[in-house]
Amino acid sequence: RAVQYLIVAWIPLVTHAPHAGVISKTAKNKQVLDKLKVEQERGITVKAQTASMFYNHNGKKYLINLIDTPGHVDFSYEVSRSLSACQGTILLVDAAQGVQAQTAANFYLAFSEGLTIIPVMNKVDLPTAEPERTKTQIESAFEIETKDILQACVISAKSGLNIEQILPRVIERVPP
Repeated sequence: RAVQYLIVAWIPLVTHAPHAGVISKTAKNKQVLDKLKVEQERGITVKAQTASMFYNHNGKKYLINLIDTPGHVDFSYEVSRSLSACQGTILLVDAAQGVQAQTAANFYLAFSEGLTIIPVMNKVDLPTAEPERTKTQIESAFEIETKDILQACVISAKSGLNIEQILPRVIERVPP
């Protein structure tokens, strides 16, 4: 059977999020791509990591190559190098903090590469989350219609809310 290939950069990626159903959810597997101690302790990405996985969607088998990139603006060179190898990207926006400088910087890096950009709003389960305000910020800052966010891209990586909807969305939107 033919395998479709996708390379996607996650900007940044909460590492246990995209592996729902692929890597068992145990304390041991909580942050499989976070290798450095500071990454594990603070839940941030300092050094880009890669992972590949097979994923079945609508009767087709896909090989998805993931790149977990740092989200902070200080790592823009590493992010730009990773993006040059991608067909699409997930722009992860914190619903409690909204669009920040690094979000904009990473968006424009992906936009300049001509990538398919899939906005995903994370941490919607936090008491301080303001999903409506964040959607408005995404729409006005990046000219992305909020309906693109409303269609299965409102998640909580910590609780697993809507995580299973991300990969189908990637396959449907990012050209192989």
